[in-house]
Amino acid sequence: MKLILRGHHLLCLKGFQGYGYDDDFVKNMTRVNELRKSEKTTIQLTNSPDDICKACPNLKDNICENTTQNTNIISMDNKVLKHVDPKIEYDALKLFEKVSRIFDSKESVSKICSNCSWHDKCLFYQNL
Repeated sequence: MKLILRGHHLLCLKGFQGYGYDDDFVKNMTRVNELRKSEKTTIQLTNSPDDICKACPNLKDNICENTTQNTNIISMDNKVLKHVDPKIEYDALKLFEKVSRIFDSKESVSKICSNCSWHDKCLFYQNL
């Protein structure tokens, strides 16, 4: 199975604990989170809407309906993508191991996630 994921969603998935915008979003995020833990899953990275975004109620015409938020999201993606090559299709398990090594402190994650609305519920951030 191949997943398309935004850069910042690599961090979101590590901290996901069942919260989301609505039931459809949570079900999709849960599915993607399970797939990324499979040995059979590969991941292609992007800084545009991905397999998680497709269930987001805020996605309109393939961008976040809030243009300021859309700009912030792309910025978060690009900060993560500075550390991983978006031209490579990754083995999911190896990619998430790499992400754990790169983003291993609150300082490294805060540089990306400081404006995130899910910051206070993110287990990844809270456990650093």
